[in-house]
Amino acid sequence: MKNKTELFKNKIALAPMATGGNLPYRRLCRHFGAQLTCSEMILAHKVVKGSKREDVLLRKGDDEYPYGVQLAGKKPDVMAEAARIVADSGCDYIDLNFGCPIDLIVRKGSGAAVLKSVTKLGRIVEAVREAVDLPILVKLRTGYHRDKINIEKTAVVAEENGADCLSIHGRTREQRYRKDADWSLIARAAELVNIPVLGNGDIFTVWDYQAKLSCGVSGVVLARGALIKPWVFQELITGEPWYPSVEERWQVMAKYFEYAKEYFGDDEKGMERVKRFFIWHLGFWNRYRPYTEDDYNSAEGSLLQMRAEEITGDPELELLASEDPDDFEVIWDRITQ
Repeated sequence: MKNKTELFKNKIALAPMATGGNLPYRRLCRHFGAQLTCSEMILAHKVVKGSKREDVLLRKGDDEYPYGVQLAGKKPDVMAEAARIVADSGCDYIDLNFGCPIDLIVRKGSGAAVLKSVTKLGRIVEAVREAVDLPILVKLRTGYHRDKINIEKTAVVAEENGADCLSIHGRTREQRYRKDADWSLIARAAELVNIPVLGNGDIFTVWDYQAKLSCGVSGVVLARGALIKPWVFQELITGEPWYPSVEERWQVMAKYFEYAKEYFGDDEKGMERVKRFFIWHLGFWNRYRPYTEDDYNSAEGSLLQMRAEEITGDPELELLASEDPDDFEVIWDRITQ
C-alpha cells in the first residue's frame, strides 16, 4: 500500500474489545455498516509462544475488510516478532494497544502502562514498523493519570516512529470509563500530527457523531455505543436515528444468535458458548433507550453516562430493558425456540 494512512481516513470503526469484540458481534456490526474492525486484544508474548487461543482470536469474517489484529505487550522485540507472525495471518493492519486499562494487563507493564514511558512507547512502535509493511494503528489514552496528561507527546512520538493512524480514547487510564471523554484533548493531539486520528469516547447518537467530527478527527471508534445498539453504525452513516420496533430488536438479537451459532457450533459445547456470549451481550442491549435530539440537547453530559430511565407499561419493552438474570433466561429461551 503506497499510502498506508488512506486505510484509516473517514472511517466509522468498531473498537477492539475483549469479549464484546468476538467475531459474531463484529459481523453484526459490519451488517449495520461498521467500516473498520479488529480482533480482540492478543498478547504478543503468547503469539510468539504459539498459543492456540491466540490463533482462534486471529480468525476473521469473510466480510471483514479492512480487518486488523490488535497486539499488546511491553517488549519491543516481542511485539515486533508477534507482528511478523500475525501479518502472515491475512490481516490488513496492526493495532498496537497502549490503551487497555485492565488491572491484569497494566500490572504486567502492557496496555495503558506503556503510556507512562513515552520513550518505551516510541521504541515499540519503531520495532513493529521495522518488522512489518502493513499499516500500523496506535491506540492511546490521554494519559495514565489525570494529573499527567501526555497525549500530545505520545501522539507525536507514535507518528515519528512509524504509526499510520492514531486511535485516541479521551480518558486517562485512571478514569477508566467514568466521566465524559475529553474531546478537547483529542482535538489538540489531532492538530499536532499529520496522520489520521480516530476519536473514541461517548459516541451514541448521530448528534454525538456530528459534534465530535468538529474536533478535527478523521473518523471515530465506537465501543459501548456499539454494544448497546449495533445499528448505531447505520445511523452515523445515514445521518438519521433509527428507532427499531420491539419486533426489529428481536430480529437483531436473532441475527447475532445465528452468527454466534455458526461460529461456535450448534453442538452441546458450542451452544454453551453461544449462550454465555448472548447473555453477556444482553447486559448491554438492555440499556438501549430511544433518545431523541431533544434528549441529547438537554442532557448534562454524555447520554452514555446517564442512568437510563425506567420503562414501564409495555411487558415486551420491560423484558428487553430488564437487568434481571431471570429475564435474560426468558429471552434466551425465546430466541432458541
